[in-house]
Amino acid sequence: MPVFATAGIGGMTVYAVVFLVLVAVWCFAGRFFATRPVIAKALARWGHILLPLVLIAIGLLILIEGGAFGL
Repeated sequence: MPVFATAGIGGMTVYAVVFLVLVAVWCFAGRFFATRPVIAKALARWGHILLPLVLIAIGLLILIEGGAFGL
């Protein structure tokens, strides 16, 4: 049974708060690292290649770990 279908109002509130807090952590971490000169130069030069590769890798990891390919 899906988690969101069985979670009550308290559970959904906890899920939403945790999600928003972790999104804020990712945003602050991204800003912290992107404002460092060495990382900013690398992102300016290679970001258009690096971002799609990272997103594809994350997607493949999710599919493989979820058993989408029967592996």
